[in-house]
Amino acid sequence: QVQLAESGGGLAQTGGSLRLSCVTSGRTFGSYVMGWFRQAPGKERKFIAGINLSDDNTYYGDSVKGRFTISADNARKKVYLQMDNLKPDDTAVYYCVGDPRGYFYNQDPVEWIYWGQGTQVTVSS
Repeated sequence: QVQLAESGGGLAQTGGSLRLSCVTSGRTFGSYVMGWFRQAPGKERKFIAGINLSDDNTYYGDSVKGRFTISADNARKKVYLQMDNLKPDDTAVYYCVGDPRGYFYNQDPVEWIYWGQGTQVTVSS
């Protein structure tokens, strides 16, 4: 069993930055893939980024390429999402996700087994 807990959400202005953190507990961290999804009001959950903890390969959704960066600290069992040049359309609840099967590029939310409780990010114009 894996538990995920996000932090770092809050309010930012357009063009600003926020850094989300996700701390994990439970099974072996290094063998998993981790990622981030977000869900805006009235919309479906959307893939943001994924990382393979074995080799640090990453993959990003088109809407955040060049603005967001996913990274991991295996020693601290943490995953981060650095969000720069924020836009009002980035406003959403952000979820940390994990999966043992290795598909860090999978953009289908039903394929990710473990989810955190989410953290709200609001970007003002």
